[in-house]
Amino acid sequence: MGKLAINGGKPVRTQDFPRWPIFDEREKKILIEVLESGKWGIGGKKVPEFSEKFAAMHGTRYGVSVVNGTAAIEISLTAAGIGGGDEVIVPAYTFLATASAVLFTSALPIFADIDPATYTIDPASLEKLITKRTKAIIPVHLGGQPADMDKIMEIAGKHHLLVVEDCAQAHLAEWRGKRVGSIGDLGTFSFQSSKNMTSGEGGIIISNNKDLAEKCWTYHNCGRTRGGVWYHHPYLGWNYRMTEFQAAILSVQMERLKEHSRIRVENARYLTTELSKITGIEPLKTDERVTVHAWHLYIFKYYKSKFDNLPRGVFLKALNAEGIPATSGYVPLYKENYLDEAKSRPAIYKTFGNEYDYKNLNLPNTEQACNEQAVWLTQNILLGDRKDMDSIVESVSKVKNNINELKS
Repeated sequence: MGKLAINGGKPVRTQDFPRWPIFDEREKKILIEVLESGKWGIGGKKVPEFSEKFAAMHGTRYGVSVVNGTAAIEISLTAAGIGGGDEVIVPAYTFLATASAVLFTSALPIFADIDPATYTIDPASLEKLITKRTKAIIPVHLGGQPADMDKIMEIAGKHHLLVVEDCAQAHLAEWRGKRVGSIGDLGTFSFQSSKNMTSGEGGIIISNNKDLAEKCWTYHNCGRTRGGVWYHHPYLGWNYRMTEFQAAILSVQMERLKEHSRIRVENARYLTTELSKITGIEPLKTDERVTVHAWHLYIFKYYKSKFDNLPRGVFLKALNAEGIPATSGYVPLYKENYLDEAKSRPAIYKTFGNEYDYKNLNLPNTEQACNEQAVWLTQNILLGDRKDMDSIVESVSKVKNNINELKS
């Protein structure tokens, strides 16, 4: 029997990390309030109240709550007039929705590489991709770390491009003291089950641009105009409205957000200090201009050359056996099969034909993160106490110190 749990040894930890989602009597009370009000959808007060408060919390005047974060991006692009024949630059290292929302508008996602230090979109890679067809950039604040918004806004201004910030993982994050979602033309957030505040599903669009915000409201509400007649639909819109139940839960979740953010920041700093002491482990860098990191994900790099060339997959299995639920994260977005299926939809590719063969694309920093280096820990883990953080460090060290057990 070996020392490592994967070989029959005693695991570092057997208890669970903090559960997610977190709720208490406040959520139960407000849900009953909505239930008994008889106003479960449109016409209630919870959605507009939450939309206004969340937008204000992030430094914007307008908020439109919607069904999910994907819809938030799709509506934002549509409100800006982006569609067939247009190109939208997105990072290749992100969740599917950043690209699929572009496809849903019949525009084409163009994939930029990432900064290897932060895993956010690389502005230099981005700028090289701009063509006469480019209409927008969607920077993703990956894992809760804001992208380089100084450079992105400079590039967007130079080329007259729309900027839609994908803040799905970055609630309360700040770039140079300014909260994400308020820097670009529009900001989109997700409240899906894993997010730092959640209602199971849901999303929001925020902006300081009144015209764009009003168009987003129209498109998310069946093409109606605010104050217009119920059965008057001057625009082709969707029913992408949030329910009163979701908004009620979110209004309570928002009350916990700052305290949860403080705990995540404190634990992430401690992990970074301690994990950096282990040769072959390198936490992602936090840009010095990031004044608040939301820490939806804690990501560190694994260098197999410092672990006797042990493949990352084996390292992850050993770490999980010690009680640490770590994962490898994304695959390159341009290698997913949804792109092949999208080619069968003439509305998307009629102006491009087979001009773009994503399978031949190779972005080195994205490939390295996806295939070799990235190790993820989720945000609920960062809500634990110091002993929980120590158990992560102890488990990584244990695997490193007993690497021979995994090579035999």
